[in-house]
Amino acid sequence: MKTFIITLLFLGMTVSSYSQEKVMKEGIMKVEDLPAVVIKSVGDDFSVYLPDMNSDPKVRKLEDNFIAYDLGKNYEGYETYLVYMEIKGGSLAATYNENGKLIRVVEEYKDVKLPAPVIYSVYKAYPGWEIVKDKYLYSQKEGDIEKKQYNLKIKNGKDTHKLTVHADGEILAER
Repeated sequence: MKTFIITLLFLGMTVSSYSQEKVMKEGIMKVEDLPAVVIKSVGDDFSVYLPDMNSDPKVRKLEDNFIAYDLGKNYEGYETYLVYMEIKGGSLAATYNENGKLIRVVEEYKDVKLPAPVIYSVYKAYPGWEIVKDKYLYSQKEGDIEKKQYNLKIKNGKDTHKLTVHADGEILAER
């Protein structure tokens, strides 16, 4: 009888600990699934920031740091308030109004990991060319994306071209 009770107790603990572990794994939410982030509520208005789903880790890291940044009461007494964050190869500048509402965000990064649609469209339009430099520009105003593009420098032998490519792969301009 003693062995039977110990066995039941052991099985009961094993089953319950296994079910808790499974719930934890299913309950994790990835940051990539979030469409927008409400940074702060300002009266009836909301400060909305749409993080880019760029796969480059340095871009994601700076955007995550910006989302986690607490403005606090620093903006009080100013018409506009600027938050500037910088990492090696990139920067993010955000402007808030006198009420603490996010007005504008401008991001600029150099030498980022390019998304597949951009690489595919460039190599399809310019076979034999090589991408030698890239710059990523991302800006939004009051929660609406204004610019999301890559400025690329491509090279084939001694010939070079500069391209402006949208994040979906559409080539916007060639210089």
